[in-house]
Amino acid sequence: MAMSTRVYNWYIALVAAMCMVLYGYDASVFNAAQGSANWLLWFDLDLPALTPLDTKKKDANLIGLVNTAYTIGAIVAGWFFGGPIADYFGRRVGMALGCFVTIIATFLQAFAPWHNLGCFIGGRVLIGIGQGMALTAGPIYIGEVSPPEIRGKIMTFWQMFYSVGSFIAYWIAYATNQYKERLGHWDWRMVVIFQLLVPTLILILLPFQPESPRWWIKRHNNVEAARKALRTIRATEQEVEDELLAIREAIEFENEAVSGSYYALFKDPSVRKRMYLAFVLNVGQQLSGQGTLNSYSSAIYKTIWADDSTINLINALNATCGILFTLNAMWTADRFGRRWLLIVGAIGMAICMMIVPIVGATTPNVVGADGKLTKTQPVGISIVFLLFLFIFFYKPSWGATVWIWTAEVFSMNVRAQAVGMCSQMQNVANTIFQQFFPIFLANEGLKCLFFFMTSNILLAAFTFFFIPETKQVPLEEIDTLFGGQNHVEKGGQMLGVPDAHHAEVGEEAAEAQQKETSKEITEV
Repeated sequence: MAMSTRVYNWYIALVAAMCMVLYGYDASVFNAAQGSANWLLWFDLDLPALTPLDTKKKDANLIGLVNTAYTIGAIVAGWFFGGPIADYFGRRVGMALGCFVTIIATFLQAFAPWHNLGCFIGGRVLIGIGQGMALTAGPIYIGEVSPPEIRGKIMTFWQMFYSVGSFIAYWIAYATNQYKERLGHWDWRMVVIFQLLVPTLILILLPFQPESPRWWIKRHNNVEAARKALRTIRATEQEVEDELLAIREAIEFENEAVSGSYYALFKDPSVRKRMYLAFVLNVGQQLSGQGTLNSYSSAIYKTIWADDSTINLINALNATCGILFTLNAMWTADRFGRRWLLIVGAIGMAICMMIVPIVGATTPNVVGADGKLTKTQPVGISIVFLLFLFIFFYKPSWGATVWIWTAEVFSMNVRAQAVGMCSQMQNVANTIFQQFFPIFLANEGLKCLFFFMTSNILLAAFTFFFIPETKQVPLEEIDTLFGGQNHVEKGGQMLGVPDAHHAEVGEEAAEAQQKETSKEITEV
């Protein structure tokens, strides 16, 4: 029984984690689409600029607007209605609605009329809105259904599925590029339309898994529905009743002593502290250099390889390695802790960002086939290796662990809204960096990476001095790490419970679980 509930726990959490595939796919799909001459022709756009500051390409800013449209939708959804939807209608509805909007938006992009870029941009905005909702509800659901001892392992897959999305997008782009003459305008349409695959699968699976037990109590005070949900994902009746009691105690305290509304975001000093720390961590995820390099690594590769097929292959291999590298968080997040991963990851990324510009500055330039100065292929390969090594350090640390930490540190009364706001700080930061990095890259070349080296050193120091360890701490007791009160113990006093951490389990409850288990086995 213990094994079957644990496996089912993993299954429902992984269905929710698949929402991150939407983000990873979209982060790569536009870069792949704009590399298609057919896409540019369909929307009557100039060829891409050879350098980020090529003023002869009058449509460069317009193409940049298409990319920015996504972040606008995501920020609006994450800050203003992703949290309320997940809180009012449920975590599953938040994920499902986000997936549904993504499907509608995919059709708008894939079948935008001839020369109608506005329709494509509208689809990009809707994609951002849909993902803003799904990326708010998804990590909350995973954190609320996962037991503390494996919460870090399960949340690792949240970041890994980002790499899965990139993996699918880049390999499809690579395959369609090989047959672009035969496919015509379908070369970019196929890359876009495959975005339907994962959200459709999520929509099919979500109705058949339980809602978060914490949501049942917080929204409807429905203890029986919460108990039924917990019995499908916890091994014993004692575990079910203990967790149920802890949830009730924490929510009772939050409603009576703090605030049952989002007002606690500003009223409770410990919640404000968590907001500030989570803001820095999520902005730091972009300051590390990963988001910017994900958009502009191709521009760096183009200085070495003129063949688009080679660059597409490198990007596809990068996404493939990203999946493997993220798995390192599975055995480190709950063993060594979140702080250890963040500090080691930042130091490793800083070293990579120091070596890459040194290699670029100390190796000679050669005249390429087009008459321009470039690097030799051995130098190019060494730079690619270092950027892959950067991903090795980034994925399990500032990739996976930032999401783990953000999703688990907030109390139930503000969790959905706080996670939505904090996670979208990634897009706020990325939008700002996307504006100045092309100029930085054009003026300084690879020396601009020293900026990211410095940022990562500062992020390691920030983590060491300000970020508390949260591994294996129950969600309802995490407030104590930030100077807040223990919501379980205080809530237990309000409810008049003799032992705030352990519930009494009678024979009737044990019998009820046995019957429920027998029923599930029969149905299966």
